[in-house]
Amino acid sequence: MSRFIKSIQEVEDFKIEEKRKFFSATHEEIEKGLTTDIYFIRAQEVLRYLQLENTMVTAEIFPREEGMLAGVQEVYNLLKDKKIKLWALKEGKIFQSKETVMRIEGPYSEFGIFETVILGILASSSAWATAAWKCKEAAGDKKIICFGSRHIHPAVAPVMERSALVGGVDGVSCILGAKLSKTKPQGTIPHAVIIIAGDTVKVAKAYHFCIPPKVPRIILVDTFKDEAEESIRVAKILKKNLTGVRLDTPSERGGVTPDLVKEVRTRLDLAGFSEVKIFVSGGLNPERITVLSKMPADAFGVGSYISDASPIDMTLDIKEVEGKPLAKRGRIPGKIENERLERIL
Repeated sequence: MSRFIKSIQEVEDFKIEEKRKFFSATHEEIEKGLTTDIYFIRAQEVLRYLQLENTMVTAEIFPREEGMLAGVQEVYNLLKDKKIKLWALKEGKIFQSKETVMRIEGPYSEFGIFETVILGILASSSAWATAAWKCKEAAGDKKIICFGSRHIHPAVAPVMERSALVGGVDGVSCILGAKLSKTKPQGTIPHAVIIIAGDTVKVAKAYHFCIPPKVPRIILVDTFKDEAEESIRVAKILKKNLTGVRLDTPSERGGVTPDLVKEVRTRLDLAGFSEVKIFVSGGLNPERITVLSKMPADAFGVGSYISDASPIDMTLDIKEVEGKPLAKRGRIPGKIENERLERIL
């Protein structure tokens, strides 16, 4: 097989291993173009027949709505060995609807089959970064940790978590997602540990004994007893070693409300534990974060709001052919200049 597939015959010849464990694409399969739409391969066949496959073109990518750009590094990695020029906004930059966020110049045969891949990378990564950005904006100077990996396929969980970091969150829980961004994975423990052990205080003492000292002591307090009561019980055992308590009250019991946060904070203060922080998680979104930020909540764990973000529709258009402005009806022919674009390849 060639560097990347270029013909219908190569598609026909490609075979899947019978004992393949997972359905997600490998890095090699993505680079070979095996996750593209078949019509881009057919396009190459037609252009090759017409002897136009190496036609020089300029293509531009724009979004359908406002957001924060992420995924540029992966697109760069995909195209860096191709005979093209590449411009893009920096990751983490806010873009407007229909703003040119990326431009590619070169022979169409060098990048044409990767249109599906490029748009998919930018659409999903930018959506996750945008959701994270909105949460961080709502939280202000309070910390946001991304807990979204459990809500999506594990093959893309690290991509989502890296995008959330681009969006401004202060940490992520997925090990690989954190490692890819050269940060440390963050998180406490699941309710399962407390349910198995039968007592929150018992688990808190064990956590303090066996977890490295540099890891903050943040203990779940909503498993068996009243959250305020459990917070005091844990604080009395760990004393100054307790960094914070985590409220993750399920929706079946009303979730974490502003009044609950206020009560836990007041009771901790009255008991002499004003230094203990309150970490809130469970069904959070920017609106709830804004409300809870006005209460004495100190940090937030956000899962599904980030991971479930709908991809931001990205479109790639040919804007020039052999240096001449040309585009489909409804689009403006020629480059749409954007002074924020930077040459990266």
